[in-house]
Amino acid sequence: MTHPLISHFQMIAQYNVLANRKLYEVCAVLSDDERQQIRPAFFKSIHGTLNHILIGDRIWITRFQGLEIPSTGLNAILYEDFLELRQVREAEDQKILDFFADLDENFLTQNIQYRNNAGNIHVDPVELLITHFFNHQTHHRGQIHDLLTQTSVKPPSLDMHRILRPDPVETPR
Repeated sequence: MTHPLISHFQMIAQYNVLANRKLYEVCAVLSDDERQQIRPAFFKSIHGTLNHILIGDRIWITRFQGLEIPSTGLNAILYEDFLELRQVREAEDQKILDFFADLDENFLTQNIQYRNNAGNIHVDPVELLITHFFNHQTHHRGQIHDLLTQTSVKPPSLDMHRILRPDPVETPR
């Protein structure tokens, strides 16, 4: 029997792609000035928070692959141009899908040693770190959702059960 977390993490990876797509579609309606407007948020703007999510995803996927990525700082703006950021986001989401498509039980039982952005070395169980990885994305998408309420565009529904639900089949009347 396959470890139950494998299919769970694969489902969450699919949700990640769809939630990011919905969020970026709405953010694309905003002007660059609106996306980059300083707001009461930890990463200062919608654009800054979108960059932060990408940074976090890259850090964790690299660690899951047994590698280390040089720190850019968690508040770095990797991509000033929104269209480029969106393209890179889509590529990163595909990388995440591919990684979790190949997930195996052996990996889930391991610990990962890594150096955090403060330079501290930690050793943590993979199951916990993957859960953190997905929780981190959701947490910051929620912040963007809140920031969108401060604009003229309506934030998208990011409810997992709505996003992952197959399209309803229409019944003839």
